[in-house]
Amino acid sequence: MSHRIARTTLTALALACVATFAQAQQGKLKVGLMLPYSGTYTALGVAIENGFKLAVEEKGGKLGGREIEYVKVDDESDPAKATDNVNKLIKRDNVDVIIGTVHSGVAMAMAKAAKESGTVLIVPNAGADAVTGPMCAQNIFRSSFSNWQPAYAMGEVAAKQGKKTAMTITWKYAAGDESVAGFKEGFEKGGGKVVKSLTVPFPNVEFQALLTEIAAAKPDAVYSFFAGGGAVKFVKDYAAAGLNKNIPLYGPGFLTDGTLDAQGDAAQGMLTTLHYADGLNTPRDTAFRTAYAKAFKLQPDVYAVQGYDAAQMLAVGLAATKGDITKKAEFAAAIEKAKIDSPRGSFTMSKSHNPVQDIYLRKVEGKENKLVNVAVKGLADPARGCRM
Repeated sequence: MSHRIARTTLTALALACVATFAQAQQGKLKVGLMLPYSGTYTALGVAIENGFKLAVEEKGGKLGGREIEYVKVDDESDPAKATDNVNKLIKRDNVDVIIGTVHSGVAMAMAKAAKESGTVLIVPNAGADAVTGPMCAQNIFRSSFSNWQPAYAMGEVAAKQGKKTAMTITWKYAAGDESVAGFKEGFEKGGGKVVKSLTVPFPNVEFQALLTEIAAAKPDAVYSFFAGGGAVKFVKDYAAAGLNKNIPLYGPGFLTDGTLDAQGDAAQGMLTTLHYADGLNTPRDTAFRTAYAKAFKLQPDVYAVQGYDAAQMLAVGLAATKGDITKKAEFAAAIEKAKIDSPRGSFTMSKSHNPVQDIYLRKVEGKENKLVNVAVKGLADPARGCRM
């Protein structure tokens, strides 16, 4: 009897040792940050990284019991370099998870590589509808938005304000095309009509000829999609042409997020829609903003929130799998069931792994995108083409 007890005890000890050894074998979790660290979107990439690292630090520097090792790649917002860059992270650096990116064209190449390799990808900005549409997969998630979401909401807002005609203007690339399509869907559903869609090549910022065309056409409103340095230039040029006095300029929040210092008076009074706003004044958001400002000596914006929530989502999946990111089904199921306690307000994940979230109407006052109201509550992307 005593021998049997001893054997049982030894077996239990051996199993415990194996479990401890297995955890030790997991080692550090390699996180590939594939973000823009140069060019138009530099500030956005930095904000995403800051937000992500803040969330990790708040969890003691570990997720699912594993320390984090970062591998950084500047994607240069260049789709032509995207496949090589993402494959370096997957095949050379053997990362466990990829966080990226801002540019929708680059994100599409990343999603393709992630789908083929099975590597976990969390997109902390790029709104390319296809990422959680036709490209949707068990291992692909988004902590931000689809291009359709804020655009559709702004279309609804413009129509409710009684605008009957609108022109749209954007860079000619995936994000711009999809944003304009979302606005058109919401606006025309509410009785409005998009009379003309104007485009400029990315990242061109020569707008004068198109502003002259807008002035001649006199629509009730203009909807534009630009971000970063392009948003600064467009909003200033629009005001300099005197158009903002008679034709209100609308857009998704990227038009005025992280750009108000540079835009100055030109942006005052503008209305935008987004899943985040300054002045939410919830305990959760106030705590986040305070911690971010203390850590980085900067005020956070929507990009910082999206980076922060990418880490929160990763933490949920790793907690469920005890740090083993290879357990793809368990990892995905945990995130799908989760309610993410975000500074933007709590959100859940759709079946296609896109946030189901409130879209806020915001107004530029001084250097803030102040909350006006909730434009659309719990808006889910239609995820057209997702077959997961």
